[in-house]
Amino acid sequence: MAISALDLFKIGIGPSSSHTMGPMRAGAMFVSALGDRLELVESVRVDLYGSLAATGIGHGTDRAVVGGLMGLEPDTVDPDHYATAIAAVGRDNTLLLAGRRAIDFGWARDLRLHREALPRHPNALDLTAFDADGGVVHSDRYYSIGGGFVVDEAQAAEGETGVEDVSVEFPFATAVDLLEICRREGLSVAQVVARNEEAWRPAAETRAGLLRVWEVMDACIARGTHQEGLLPGGLNVRRRAPELHRRLTRDARPNLITATFAAMEWVNLYALAVNEENAGGGRVVTAPTNGAAGVVPAVLHYYMDFAEDPGEDDVVEFLLAATAVGVLLKQNASISGAEVGCQGEVGSACAMAAAGLAQVLGGTPEQVENAAEIGLEHNLGLTCDPIGGLVQVPCIERNAMASVKAINAAQLALAGDGTHRVTLDQAIRTMRDTGRDMLSKYKETSEGGLAVAFIEC
Repeated sequence: MAISALDLFKIGIGPSSSHTMGPMRAGAMFVSALGDRLELVESVRVDLYGSLAATGIGHGTDRAVVGGLMGLEPDTVDPDHYATAIAAVGRDNTLLLAGRRAIDFGWARDLRLHREALPRHPNALDLTAFDADGGVVHSDRYYSIGGGFVVDEAQAAEGETGVEDVSVEFPFATAVDLLEICRREGLSVAQVVARNEEAWRPAAETRAGLLRVWEVMDACIARGTHQEGLLPGGLNVRRRAPELHRRLTRDARPNLITATFAAMEWVNLYALAVNEENAGGGRVVTAPTNGAAGVVPAVLHYYMDFAEDPGEDDVVEFLLAATAVGVLLKQNASISGAEVGCQGEVGSACAMAAAGLAQVLGGTPEQVENAAEIGLEHNLGLTCDPIGGLVQVPCIERNAMASVKAINAAQLALAGDGTHRVTLDQAIRTMRDTGRDMLSKYKETSEGGLAVAFIEC
């Protein structure tokens, strides 16, 4: 299975790639499938299952599906317009299907929550359109499989992953394969991925796409450092990034080498800014998910701010190396918190960021692989237990912690020659197996862990 960097790094909105972006895409896919039958539709019903039902309201799943049914797409929708449009549906009990056909929609009546998980994936939803006589015009089941990737029932039955399967120049299924290609061809990890990206588009388009990804990441950090107030959802979590930014800008910036502690505060700021924006429904990039969207941009911003003479080539190289690790994680385990817990989200992001940083700091392929392994190894077993089903506590701080951990992982890897006892492949398999053994209450259901401890306090 080949996955493009521009599939892995998706531009969308918060607060969740699997619970917000995926369901919005599912809704848009559903109305697109209606085609000429759109004019027959008088009502629709949404059924959410498993994790989508358990934490869907807090993650905005209900609003996202409705947005998708209105024809909105996560990569193009304006977050402010989206909020206004959704509020109008709740106020008027009218849904503009595909942006064209007005139908009656009662939120409590037409959107149902089912706590039981379906066999194929814990993030499942059914969408059904009815005519005036109550007959089914069209119905389909969708699975939001993490990172904004969506498959319908037919695709899931065929084992499809929601991405276009193409033949790349250097296919690799494991880190061992990747390192062998690097040795044989004399290429870096980033160069291997760059060559593979040409199976989807010319190199110039990939470069432009990755720079656009960085532009959105950078803008998200900038916006997050200035947005004041409480995050939505009822936990009364105050945005901390603006005050931290004010404090840090009163002092001169350190350089990359001489003031590690001060630099780490900037890394914390970057990660908090992104994930507070995500929690507020702002524009973010899945990296590889929304819940973990702050780690890669925080570490990349750290490099771009404190390294000597950074440039666009560094951005592209960083993201390409991170892609290699993200592809391995998605192929061989999961990036879905509902499947393997937060180790699959923040742990994956930490590994990706560590690999990217090791790459731009001149690491060998072996050191890049080692950095990713260290980053992942020390997030194994991390549960997904969001309080109130909101992507706020512990999710926001967790991104800051993982960002610092990714930088340290890169430093540890670069201090060695790339040889180490536990391989990245072994760490990925361990994450997969740990996720399978993890009780469901620790996998994005808010039925265990901190989510329950908070309620009991």
